[in-house]
Amino acid sequence: MSAETQPPVADSPDPSVAEHVRRYLATDGASGYREGGVTNLVLTHRGRRSGRRYRTGLFYGEENGRYVLVASGSAITHTHPQWYLNLVAEPEAEVQILGERFTVRARTTEGAERDRLWRLMTGLAPVYHTYAARSRREIPVVVLDRT
Repeated sequence: MSAETQPPVADSPDPSVAEHVRRYLATDGASGYREGGVTNLVLTHRGRRSGRRYRTGLFYGEENGRYVLVASGSAITHTHPQWYLNLVAEPEAEVQILGERFTVRARTTEGAERDRLWRLMTGLAPVYHTYAARSRREIPVVVLDRT
């Protein structure tokens, strides 16, 4: 499906995230790539029930050409963020890093891989330790592979 025929995209319902995404997209990441002291990407994913396309900005890390996300949510919650639940249901998504746009396939990590990537991401964003300490769930770590 070409960009002209794609259905509209809904930005995050969090006004600060939506503003961050719009600024990132308008400047190809010149404003917003390093937000909160961490590298950021824009993730476009499909709603598992609605089929609508949604877009959010997320911290990310890299390992061996793969992109790593932490499904903590923007606040300390006891439920997984919507973007993560949508990726579990429909792992194909789109990413923009700076001015580059590409498709990815998402998967949730487990075991030793999860532990290693959790350490990578908490090294980049130590706030994830606080989220984990306050949550009743294990926070998922997601790998995005280019397709």
